[in-house]
Amino acid sequence: MGFTSLHWGAYRPRVVNGRLEAMEPVSWDADPSPIGASIPGAIDSPTRIRRPAIRRGFLERFADHPALRSPHLRGQEAFVEVSWDAALDLVARELTRVKGEHGNAAIFGGSYGWGSAGRFHHAQSQLHRFLNGFGGYVSSVDSYSLGAGRVVMPHVVGSMDWLLAAHTPWENLAKHCEMFVAFGGLPIKNAQCSPGGASDHQVAGAIERMSQAGVRFVNVSPLRDDLQGPEHNEWLAVRPGTDTALMMALCWVLVDEGLYSEDFLRRYTVGHERFITYLRGHLDGVAKTPEWAAALTGLEADRITGLAREMAGKRTLINVAYSLQRSVHGEQPFWMTVTLAAMLGQIGLPGGGFGLGYGCLNNTGSGRKAFSGPRLSQGVNPVKAFIPVARVCDMLLHPGEPFDYNGQRLHYPDIRLVYWAGGNILHHHQDLNRLLAAWQRPETIVVHEQYWTAQAKYADIVLPVTTALERDDIGSAASDRYMIAMKKAIEPIGESRDDHSILAELARRLGFEETFTEGRDAGQWLRFLYEASRRRAEEFDIDLPAFEQFWRDGVFEIDYPAQETVLLQSFRDDPQAHPLPTPSGKIEIFSERIAGFGYPDCPGHPVWLEKQPTQFPLHLLSNQPKTRLHSQYDHGACSQASKIRGREPLTLNRQDAEERGIADGDVVKVFNARGAFLAGVILCDDIRAGVAQIATGAWFDPLVKGQPHGLEKHGNPNVVTEDIGSSRLSQGCSAQTASVEVEKWQGELPAITAFVPPELLVQ
Repeated sequence: MGFTSLHWGAYRPRVVNGRLEAMEPVSWDADPSPIGASIPGAIDSPTRIRRPAIRRGFLERFADHPALRSPHLRGQEAFVEVSWDAALDLVARELTRVKGEHGNAAIFGGSYGWGSAGRFHHAQSQLHRFLNGFGGYVSSVDSYSLGAGRVVMPHVVGSMDWLLAAHTPWENLAKHCEMFVAFGGLPIKNAQCSPGGASDHQVAGAIERMSQAGVRFVNVSPLRDDLQGPEHNEWLAVRPGTDTALMMALCWVLVDEGLYSEDFLRRYTVGHERFITYLRGHLDGVAKTPEWAAALTGLEADRITGLAREMAGKRTLINVAYSLQRSVHGEQPFWMTVTLAAMLGQIGLPGGGFGLGYGCLNNTGSGRKAFSGPRLSQGVNPVKAFIPVARVCDMLLHPGEPFDYNGQRLHYPDIRLVYWAGGNILHHHQDLNRLLAAWQRPETIVVHEQYWTAQAKYADIVLPVTTALERDDIGSAASDRYMIAMKKAIEPIGESRDDHSILAELARRLGFEETFTEGRDAGQWLRFLYEASRRRAEEFDIDLPAFEQFWRDGVFEIDYPAQETVLLQSFRDDPQAHPLPTPSGKIEIFSERIAGFGYPDCPGHPVWLEKQPTQFPLHLLSNQPKTRLHSQYDHGACSQASKIRGREPLTLNRQDAEERGIADGDVVKVFNARGAFLAGVILCDDIRAGVAQIATGAWFDPLVKGQPHGLEKHGNPNVVTEDIGSSRLSQGCSAQTASVEVEKWQGELPAITAFVPPELLVQ
């Protein structure tokens, strides 16, 4: 029995008579994720797509003008199952037609990166390589998870990829850190996963070792459970969206009491004088005092003052969760985290400084060499048009209109064909009612999918693809413990094929098969990519064995560098010899470049920007689930066991529930002006009053298909989240800036149909 690597862990599949019976966690993983238990019952469930399928209205009117193909009926019609040849011929004809009539800039390659932990069968890489060979496509940049952070951090310190790979290891923190202040908490559930695989879950054990060493933790979050485990763990139940104000008040205390490091600011930063002038209120007439912040955050002014003094008196690590930048003005908490750490002057010291996402992914802080294994080249995209990933609706609804992004004035392209492989936009995107309107605009939507998700149900052409258990691959994540030989465990379900095989067949029909495949089949590609990674591994002082030995052994362990990493230590030791990749070579508390963009919603230094008032009383937090990865395997046993009367659970403070006559276990309607959904209620005292929390990823399940702003009955929070950019700088996702009302559901509960396939006809 071999291994397989999934984003949430490494497992040994147990197969009996050709059927997957269990996913057994590997012996070396002390804290395996339970998500793997979802796969055996789900992989061949009725939800699995078994044959290529075409939406009936699209197929019947294919020869007519594209506008007559009833795009308004996407998600409502039956599908016609067809042969692979018929389906691929249809896709090839549509690609050729759109390219000929409108050019490659009318094709949007909408893949998102979580489709597979395998490095060859990585859906995004495969699709983008194919589309580049076809002449290019409109791409997307950044991510829903880290849109604001990825754009602002290169201006302030350096790229997020570089920073994450260089984070101070957990072991160093256990030795040297005295105080760990976690803005947005340190939720272990998020650290179940890493892109490319989480072969050895480390975060729970790391927190335990730090706790045993006496590290004091402060959980700054509306949710107590955002930091579990440490003995010395204080919960500061901050009002959502006000962390920036709290950080500013901490800086105000440091400056007012002379506790900040003027020497560090002078030697290693630029622009701190302007920020301190702003902090004192000389620019806007508002001093950012603890009393000012108390009114915004809901915390006591004295506690803010005391926290600042404690942080100045101890070796302190300041960490910020990804969730804080998924909001309006999401750039500010990341920028302020670096600014606050610079004020303390501990950046580059063991156990001190800042972190951008400890606990958000398993591999952050592992301390291992930042080697990420094989990579499939996507080629070069001849089309230069792109969008920030969270601006899909704006692109589809407003072709030709201008938008700002990171100092550029760009225009939305006119998209006629969407090709999606890997990902589920009806999970990731905000304001799903707006998305459904935008989703009617393209003439053709092609989707590669494993299961009948909403992404598949709202497509025109659906091509069934294999799961990681049904093909050979190599699992590898940057800074993870093991590279995994992912050996095929079962035969493909139904007529499913891997993405590479599908796209190779399309490339043959379109005349560039040799360019796409380079004459290799999947097995030959694995060996080729592995050998190429051996040469790259030498740069990290890693000696990878020959492919045959690696495949026979099943795993290869990535070791630690000879010298332990401390984030920005070399910069601190010699800023002239090791400048940062910023315009000044230093930490930019004030950025001349950003200031020059002239964006009022993201000026040249960190600022507090008020949010727009809302008519709804509860702030809704839609964070990552602990029972699945995004929406993957919501139909599996682990996720299903968490449901309440079939709905996604929503956590409410007891006081908020009592005011509304809601009891534990009730089903409630959660609503605002954008939409409404049903959820099952969990009541507790470990959530701040005025806040509701629900995980993302419940499969979209509208009560009435095609009804605008109708009720979603399963618990998908993105029917009420806001689809606006975090700022003109990044245009990142703003899912955490949402307010709602909650009321007890009085009517008959509608049946859950999210996991029921559409009506399937045979041609």
